[in-house]
Amino acid sequence: MSTFPRGFSIRFFLPDGTSDGMKIVEKSNWIGRAIVCPRSKFADLRERPEFNKTGVYLLIGQNNPDEPPTAYIGEGDPVGERLLQHQRLKDFWSSVVSFTSKDDNLNKAHVQYLESRLVALAREAKRCNLENATVPTLPSLSEADRAEMEEFLEHTLQIYPALGVSVFQKPSAIAPAHVHMFQLSGRNFTAQGYEADDGFVVMHGSMAAKDSSAANESNIFATRKHLIEQGLLVDDIDHYRLTQDYTFTSPSLAAAVMLGRAANGRIEWKDIDGHTLKEIQIASAAGTESRMLR
Repeated sequence: MSTFPRGFSIRFFLPDGTSDGMKIVEKSNWIGRAIVCPRSKFADLRERPEFNKTGVYLLIGQNNPDEPPTAYIGEGDPVGERLLQHQRLKDFWSSVVSFTSKDDNLNKAHVQYLESRLVALAREAKRCNLENATVPTLPSLSEADRAEMEEFLEHTLQIYPALGVSVFQKPSAIAPAHVHMFQLSGRNFTAQGYEADDGFVVMHGSMAAKDSSAANESNIFATRKHLIEQGLLVDDIDHYRLTQDYTFTSPSLAAAVMLGRAANGRIEWKDIDGHTLKEIQIASAAGTESRMLR
């Protein structure tokens, strides 16, 4: 059996005909359905039949694209009752992603299972400020139901990135084969990383400057603060040390956080031969990377 990822189709339907309004999202050969709705269109969401179905949802808000978002994961039976509460009581969120089933086969225990698994994944990835204080207890499900919910979960985790949601994604513990590695040098410390589809991964054990001159750079300051609070950057005498692989939204944010100052990541990250990320990207686009690396 092939271990390579298989292609699949995702269908987007825009009920109001605008690209920034509500989106109905379906995946090929799957019973689930997602609704992505900006908070400004909440009244339209209330008119949807999915509002009265059993489901699991994610509330998300973000002040700056380079700063970690704030998120809350929940479930409802029906999902609409919980969303009405959050519309009144929670201020941080700007959009909601809700998953229900097209054939109404999800029950309360099913969505409690999905909620618990998603909260655990978000806590492990540490890519958001999670409003959930604890991981909900997994409900008691039959072996068959657990298998079905794990399959449902797998489909949602394929859809979230297509919606621009990365709070559940964690880099592989092992760098992909043949990945081009880069390093970053500071005063008495180094960091290692590589480009990924959803950003730039800085690897476990990389070091970062303890002092920072980025107080006026809100995205750099916020990301460093988040990593320290999450235990991802820990004090290691005269520098910080990264405790797990972490995906930054860009090579420049990765470089800036590790160096403690504003930085152009395409220039700062260099491979073992001294080629900058920018040079490698240009050579790759021109099809000359292999000659450069000889």
